[in-house]
Amino acid sequence: MHNFTLLLFLILSSLAIFCGLMTVFSRNPIHSALFLIGCFFAIAGHYLLLSAQFLAIVHIIVYAGAIMVLFLFTLMLMNLNEETEQHKPALAKIGAVISAGMLMLVLVAVFKRAVLAPPPPYQDFSIGTIETLGKVLLNEFLLPFEFASVLLLTAMIGAVLLAKKQNPNTNQA
Repeated sequence: MHNFTLLLFLILSSLAIFCGLMTVFSRNPIHSALFLIGCFFAIAGHYLLLSAQFLAIVHIIVYAGAIMVLFLFTLMLMNLNEETEQHKPALAKIGAVISAGMLMLVLVAVFKRAVLAPPPPYQDFSIGTIETLGKVLLNEFLLPFEFASVLLLTAMIGAVLLAKKQNPNTNQA
């Protein structure tokens, strides 16, 4: 079982790194957004490996669902054309390469001095489950949970009222 988990971790890690690099280096913004979605799913797989099912599902719903839909709509509305795009001067490109190289040197120095911590002697796999989260949220933190729901409901009603267009023929104060 340990070898399978390690293999799955390595596959998910390489997929996340590949999708992250392709997000940065892809010339088409739509392809970049799709590679970012792939990276989000790989990270959700890491959450599942850590026995955090709720966090994995919320990550997929919020990031791969809602945020990426907003990114894609924004990219489609911007109508990016390569002919009208401003190109960066050579000095800015050289500065970016030098900055990235210096960041890489700092990261290599930090990783060389890092000390690996030993694995914990006991690991409770019920910590990140939905059942445990529900028990804690609805028993110990019921009052703050309800306050947050009332606050979100108030914000939603306020957003609807602000977005509602006023009709000039009505006499509202």
